[in-house]
Amino acid sequence: MTTKPPTATRVPFWLRWLVPVLLVVTWLAIAGIGGPTFGRLSEVSTNDQASFLPASAEATAAQEWQAKFRESTEIPAVIVIENGDAFTPAQFGQAAAIKGKLESLEGVSTVIGPIPSEDSKAVQFVVPIESSEAVRDIVQELRDEVKASAPDGMQTFVTGPAGLTADLASAFGGIDGILLLVALSAVFVILLIVYKSLLLPVTVLLTSVFALTAAILLVFGMAKMGWIQLNGQSQGILSILVIGAATDYALLYVARFREALTHTTNRTSAVLTAWKASFEPILASGATVIIALLCLLFSDLNSNKALGPVAAAGILCALFAALTLLPALMALFGRAAFWPFRPKVLPETEREPRLSTGLEGQRGIWRATGSLVSRRPRTVWVASVLLLLVASTGILQLKANGVPQTDVILTASNAVDGQDALARHFDAGSGSPAVIVADEAKAAAVLEKVKATGGVGDAYLLAAGSVPITGAPGAPAAPAVRDGKVLINATLSSAADSSAAEDTVVALRGAVKTVDAGALVGGVTATALDTNTSAQRDLVTIIPIVLAVILVILMLLLRSVLAPVLLMASVVLSYGAAMGVAAVVFNNFLGFPGADATVPLFGFVFLVALGVDYNIFLMSRVREESLKHGTRPGILRGLGVTGGVITSAGVVLAATFAALGIIPIMFLVQLAFIVAFGVLLDTVLVRSLLVPALSYDIGERIWWPSQLGKHSKGAHAPGREPAATDSETENAGVG
Repeated sequence: MTTKPPTATRVPFWLRWLVPVLLVVTWLAIAGIGGPTFGRLSEVSTNDQASFLPASAEATAAQEWQAKFRESTEIPAVIVIENGDAFTPAQFGQAAAIKGKLESLEGVSTVIGPIPSEDSKAVQFVVPIESSEAVRDIVQELRDEVKASAPDGMQTFVTGPAGLTADLASAFGGIDGILLLVALSAVFVILLIVYKSLLLPVTVLLTSVFALTAAILLVFGMAKMGWIQLNGQSQGILSILVIGAATDYALLYVARFREALTHTTNRTSAVLTAWKASFEPILASGATVIIALLCLLFSDLNSNKALGPVAAAGILCALFAALTLLPALMALFGRAAFWPFRPKVLPETEREPRLSTGLEGQRGIWRATGSLVSRRPRTVWVASVLLLLVASTGILQLKANGVPQTDVILTASNAVDGQDALARHFDAGSGSPAVIVADEAKAAAVLEKVKATGGVGDAYLLAAGSVPITGAPGAPAAPAVRDGKVLINATLSSAADSSAAEDTVVALRGAVKTVDAGALVGGVTATALDTNTSAQRDLVTIIPIVLAVILVILMLLLRSVLAPVLLMASVVLSYGAAMGVAAVVFNNFLGFPGADATVPLFGFVFLVALGVDYNIFLMSRVREESLKHGTRPGILRGLGVTGGVITSAGVVLAATFAALGIIPIMFLVQLAFIVAFGVLLDTVLVRSLLVPALSYDIGERIWWPSQLGKHSKGAHAPGREPAATDSETENAGVG
């Protein structure tokens, strides 16, 4: 039983003021350093897809060989100038003059072209540019120059890998400021509604923001030292995850602090009582999410491996902020934090009611929910399971095998439009060839196989001294040779990011290996293909690991086997329902062509880890109440006192993840919907009805093999509503 500090207990000065002030000052210092670092994350961030491939991928091996044929890390920008009619000689001459202007730009050296199309309605330039942070600026300069210099009335585009990379970077441009502003605004409004207080929402938000600044410092340091690879996706997820998790932990602590203030007039004693009561569930919750995220280290994709420690670092900082900074602020503010609705000290007789049913002291929706659970437990949990199963059938419509890069950006994109223009007038894979690494002695035979493969528009050996990633069509007399290997560039008939191009790469790999068993096929298309393949393999590998480690944590926390197994089953079922509904929405309402191959895995990790969070909050309180009153009354009491705070936490987390939807990247929009909807489903249906009803129906056996609950005289049989007593106590849940 939780001990209640005596009202008259005198707390030493150092504990009342010195420790809280030191903690706040320490966090102010962290924020002072970490805040400015937020704008520097772009220095250690990259969105180059090839750099996130697993070391075992064929495209990675091909890329390493490709690097030996060049001294720079150039990527091609493909310029297309399109006319409604055939170019006149004068117009072609004007277009050709652009070449010199492009070569005078900073960051541009050799320009290949102009290359006219067969229908004479378009010309093409290939401009290799340095792959660096400046890609976005260089591409914009290219677009400005081409638009200004092209013949009147013509459409101009800068596309290819460089153009798409620049537009992707522009789409991520809102992550640093807009995303954070939207998320914090949404959380602030929700907290105002929940607490009906101005100071408390500000305090909770400060805790979240300070946790984020600490996480940024940690992540920046890891990226700077080369321990992780940071990209725009993991950067956006970090902000959302830290704000959401820190707010959730803060809500749980504040609920226990408010409850403790009804037992004592001493705010320091209340702070310590709340800290002791909330420490275990907050720690278990944070540890569960951290370990689940670190399971991503088993991923075959470097991008997934990077997200694991990045997000885990964020949760760790959220955990520390909720257990140090927030209690310190509460110790300084005391009851004033809740102004104008300050909690009052209850009479001694009302602080801990003698429960016979578990509904004593509850009011409103949570009394009604508890009453429904106690009267019809089996009906409630069976209906909940059936509803989730029906929703899960939508997962059969999920198309998570990758999407073309041109579909990733959801806003207008000059590069995407340029790919369409390329497809109208040239081989659609122009500027993004498949790259074949072959033995010098077998070069001619491999080249012949490549040219004979369906879907290949043209193929040629890389000539000595030419630009490696583009080369020049023809059959060079002196091919470039490195360590006995040559490069063959194959221009694909289909767009480099299309499924047809991926099929061509698969066919190329099969064909060239019949001549040269050691031949490698890489390039933009092969990179995307190997990324999707690795992501689908990760799904099968990581999910069992995540389930196993979370199950062990729950068993240790609840000192039970049956309850954790049932909780995990409920969370997995909730995940299936969320993915099923998401698939229907993506296909039939949002019109997405599919989903990124990593979406199911990320959705699983976040939903399972965060869904278990709420079950930890609920069942740890149920266990606490069951020790005092018996299992069934303890279930109803736990449901009632945690109902408001967990629902509020779920709404906050859903709102923060929904904010990811403002970034016009398909992956983030899809992840935002899956997690936001899944969290709401978990808090409203699974945690409020399914888990309590199932636990109530099973009774004290839910704690098997522990003997918890069997000694209680308060347990009563399911199927009939318990009579409420007149004993009242303040509901510690918020909302």
